[in-house]
Amino acid sequence: MLESVVIKNFGPLADIHWQSLSKINLVIGDNGCGKTFLLKTLYSTMRTLEEYKRGQEQRTASEILVEKLYWTFQPDKIGDLVTKSATSPLLCAVCFAGNEFHYEFGKDTSRQISSIENKVSPRASNSIFLPAKEVLSLHSIILKSREQDKAFGFDDTYLDLARALRYMPRKGKSFQAFAQARTQLEHLLGGKIEFDDSAERWYFKKGNQKFPIGLTAEGIKKIAILDTLLSNRYLTTESIIFIDEPEAALHPSAISKLLDIIAVLAERGIQFFLSSHSYFVVKKLFLLAQQNDMSIPIISAQDNHWIADDLKNGMPNNSIIDESIRLYKEEVEIALQ
Repeated sequence: MLESVVIKNFGPLADIHWQSLSKINLVIGDNGCGKTFLLKTLYSTMRTLEEYKRGQEQRTASEILVEKLYWTFQPDKIGDLVTKSATSPLLCAVCFAGNEFHYEFGKDTSRQISSIENKVSPRASNSIFLPAKEVLSLHSIILKSREQDKAFGFDDTYLDLARALRYMPRKGKSFQAFAQARTQLEHLLGGKIEFDDSAERWYFKKGNQKFPIGLTAEGIKKIAILDTLLSNRYLTTESIIFIDEPEAALHPSAISKLLDIIAVLAERGIQFFLSSHSYFVVKKLFLLAQQNDMSIPIISAQDNHWIADDLKNGMPNNSIIDESIRLYKEEVEIALQ
């Protein structure tokens, strides 16, 4: 697993020390605080480690990292990722399976990172980033935009996901460890999605009915993506999944069920990093931590600082929690009038 993270002067992330990471990890905070930015930073780092020395890859770790940062964040130059007010270089250090991957660079950096140290062994498993916006109805557009047009717009999180969905389901049983989670996902979906090669479009099948994916609810598409990546074995028991706003387009009851499935997958070996500003997500994960005596590290943005805690220890102090409590008190006051 990814065990700890230190980030300094990386865009909106001025100073983050997040230790003792676990199977499920949560980032919360207000809009614009850098939640998605943090997930993309970790994703870019892990994808660099996965692409390095894989297959016939000839690029160095530094060259892969530069490309990943460039196409994930899409700056004019890599140095633009350094915090504007910073007087010291950008730094990112992660500890993975007891070994460290570390890099840093300054504002003048263009296309080469010279300060990089990698002690992490090459990875066979895949990480994936699931964005808040749906991807299935844009699948062919994303691939054309990036693979043919080489245009900015859809970043690498979208491209990597579109490519991962292109893997066709393999014959035979999927990983036995995922059997329970896939059954729950398919029950939650109430159907399944399929890709039509001739039409180059995704469809949702429910019973004998078949619907174009564009006419399908956003929440179904989100859940279907996870089910597809399990069925085509792009994800394995050592994968890392980054999910931006798992609550997007989902009813609270569906959020609860999805997080139950995530807990099952986490027990089977997949590591999760979630970013959210939903009270339902925080509360459900808190209950999972309490019920299962499970560590769920949480880091929250508070007054331009990042505070780390663990939901196993209780609900954290945060504006999301505070606003939920304020609304509850307001409701009680109205009821008592």
